[in-house]
Amino acid sequence: MHVVVVGGGVAGLSTALKLSRVGHQVTVLERDDTPMPENADDAFDWDRRGAPQVRHSHAFLARLVSLLRQNEPDVLEKLFEAGATEIKFGEDLPSTMVGFVPEAEDAELSMLTCRRTTFEWVLRRVVLDEGRVIFKTGVGVNGFTHMIDDVSGRKQITGVTLENGTTLAGDLVVVAGGRRSSLPDWLNDIGAGPVLEEVEETGIVYASRFYRLNPDAVYPPRSGPIGGDLGYIKYGVFVGDNNTFSITLATPTADNELRSKLSDPSVFDEAARKLVATAPYLDGRATALSDEVYTMAGLLNRQRHYVVDGMPLVLGMLPVGDAVICTNPLYGRGCSTGYWGAHLMTQAIAAHSDNLFDLAVEYDAVLQREIIPWYRSTVEQDAEARRVSASLLNGEDPDVEADDAKTFMRSVLREGLLPALRYDPVVFRAFIRNFNLLTAPDAMMKDTEVMNRVLAIWQDRANRPAEVSIGPKLRREFLELLPA
Repeated sequence: MHVVVVGGGVAGLSTALKLSRVGHQVTVLERDDTPMPENADDAFDWDRRGAPQVRHSHAFLARLVSLLRQNEPDVLEKLFEAGATEIKFGEDLPSTMVGFVPEAEDAELSMLTCRRTTFEWVLRRVVLDEGRVIFKTGVGVNGFTHMIDDVSGRKQITGVTLENGTTLAGDLVVVAGGRRSSLPDWLNDIGAGPVLEEVEETGIVYASRFYRLNPDAVYPPRSGPIGGDLGYIKYGVFVGDNNTFSITLATPTADNELRSKLSDPSVFDEAARKLVATAPYLDGRATALSDEVYTMAGLLNRQRHYVVDGMPLVLGMLPVGDAVICTNPLYGRGCSTGYWGAHLMTQAIAAHSDNLFDLAVEYDAVLQREIIPWYRSTVEQDAEARRVSASLLNGEDPDVEADDAKTFMRSVLREGLLPALRYDPVVFRAFIRNFNLLTAPDAMMKDTEVMNRVLAIWQDRANRPAEVSIGPKLRREFLELLPA
């Protein structure tokens, strides 16, 4: 089978790698004219206008690492050779954590630390070095070629039309064009739309800045929090490859004042120094990699439906990654679900390559089972976060307008779950497995033992010392700490 992959980012490269290794002929078309850099640091300067998120913080979760270790261990080794490292579960535990006993399942709880550009660079290098994939840069796609399938009577995609006016035929077209993909327009152009979309605002704008440790400097201990949420700002630090790291600060979309201030590099750094998790990283041990703060707005949670009521809109086309599902990047799931989606697609193709109708239906079904629950969970979390941030922006108590159930759950989160992550190894393990996409989104809530432990800590809240501050409680206080 000749597969045309539209888009050479993480999802497209993962698809190309997997399909080429099981014998398919693959051609990747990447619109950005990005020749292969010599090393990971040069890749950080890639001109990736089609993927503006590449110079923002990224997490490479245990779901991704486990799949790589099982299926492409050589790629994992290449990532380590390029400077990536692992954070293994059980390392750098909080000093308050007592009674921790390693378990066999902990072996799969390993996160990868590297920059997004490094991850993509290694994937592309592996794909190119193997010689099984034709990879074309600076080649844009503006639509599909198609015919009518004799059996189903549905439109079948037979290839793509290129911006230079030529066409490229394929037995299957995989669209990995990211969150800005024009796929719905291409389907409308051939009368196969409209595409049903579910869209929810994330309610945030985020800003990121990258740094490198100075010679002989080391990272701060990772036994404390790596991020926090104060309602008016969410923040985190992400260790990268080759002694780099990034800091991301996310503000509510409506907070024009704070988001404007954080676009200034000096203000951004000063803001990070006022937050507990990020402050140690900017104590003089590191230097910024550029004078720029990278900002990104227009962030959506979105699911596009290409199979409706069991009927594919077209045959011979499958979407992957953000072209079909994109979620709030603050949770760091994009690269992991993009690779995971490519993995699930490869399995579906292996089972149904001789029947494009069954292939489309099965692929959609497995996405609905495995990945869409994370989209639903993100939408629910973001809705509550928007409510809280709106209250804080207006100087109100978030619990005043909440119903009793929401007030209770916020209390359990603040005074039950968060302390439990420092004290209880059972809760901590369950949380880390959930964060890393190794359990279902609602697994913790359905685990009686875990919830009983969380509630026990919540019920003992009056007997514990006051929680350590993770930053200024009030937005007004935080703004007063920043340069004018």
